[in-house]
Amino acid sequence: MGISLNVVFLFALILVGVSLLSVIFPALILHEFGHISTDQYDKFDIGNNAILLVVSNVLILSIGYLYKKNKFSSFSSCINKIRNFEVSKKQSLIAGIIILVVYSAITIPELTIDESSQFPDYRILIEGLDSFPETNSGNMVIDEQNSRFVRMLLLGFSQDFLNNIKIVPLIFSIILVSISGLVAVEISRRRIAGLITMIILLQGYTFLEYDTIAVYENLWVTFFLLSIYTIHKKWHFSGIFYLLSVFSKAFSTPFLILNVYYVLRSENNRSIKIRILISYGIIILIMLGLFSLGNTIYDDIIQIDFNRFMNSLSDFSSQMRFDIFLLVMLLPTIVALFFVSRNGLKHAESLLFFIPSLLLAGPLVALLTDFYVILPYRFIPLIAFISISIGIVIFRNTKSS
Repeated sequence: MGISLNVVFLFALILVGVSLLSVIFPALILHEFGHISTDQYDKFDIGNNAILLVVSNVLILSIGYLYKKNKFSSFSSCINKIRNFEVSKKQSLIAGIIILVVYSAITIPELTIDESSQFPDYRILIEGLDSFPETNSGNMVIDEQNSRFVRMLLLGFSQDFLNNIKIVPLIFSIILVSISGLVAVEISRRRIAGLITMIILLQGYTFLEYDTIAVYENLWVTFFLLSIYTIHKKWHFSGIFYLLSVFSKAFSTPFLILNVYYVLRSENNRSIKIRILISYGIIILIMLGLFSLGNTIYDDIIQIDFNRFMNSLSDFSSQMRFDIFLLVMLLPTIVALFFVSRNGLKHAESLLFFIPSLLLAGPLVALLTDFYVILPYRFIPLIAFISISIGIVIFRNTKSS
């Protein structure tokens, strides 16, 4: 495991380092590798969040070093008391319900907002719903919308039967918060870690910005998290949720490698791992069959451009600029995951692999096509797994040292 962990940690450091470099020097990557004119900017202009990022990371990593080396026993003892804190099953259930009720009460008024006044893409969504399940209209944008069968079915149900297209997106956002907390509990064996995960996710600006938006819903993220959670539950057909994720948004197709990695690193015995992996093989065949039967545009939009890849790497600073807490915690979290994984916490290494992979997903899409614009909502899976990671590294796992 040592070599594998070191390789994964190096991969995480590189991707996180590049992403945070774009926060410190927003024009540097564009100036050196991009194809967007940056003559009006100096490549070493400091970003708005640069000083906060550097100072806070130095402070947090220094505190972590002092704690790990036990330089001040009273300080380390105090931290250990926090990390050993736990709540009962009943307390965690009540606290979780309270968190979700408060979140729902604050968010429900957003259901009255007219998305057509917020996002131009809303018109495309409505046109797609009017013609769904037609995928031969000749309009690539509409056909691409309608090829997301699961998404369009659920949004159509919300619009036609619940009389508000935003209700299903809100329900799935609530499920997403809950599942993120449950995944943290499964990994850490600590209920308090799940509650902290939920709170961290709910404080995220990007999550709250898109949690009720039908155009940029969280259906695909929720299905992906469910596929991860069901691996813990030894459900042999967890791949079904991965399939639902793909047909909610094709952006999640490369996430298959994350699911496979998670299965291989799970605590399940070899027999269960093989069965789950076989189910993923079956799911892949089903997915390819569905794509071949339908009229998809994906073969027509491939256009490789390395400059777009580099431009997308630099977009991290602008798209995540309001998620200050997550920006500050990104580097300390992967460092903490490395040490927690070394101490024997299962799936800390998986999370260490997930974070850079999710950072790389957007740039890879930009490399292959210019059909999609990488918007902030595509970082919600990353935000969810950073939240989970923070929850599990703060609180001790009862099975690890």
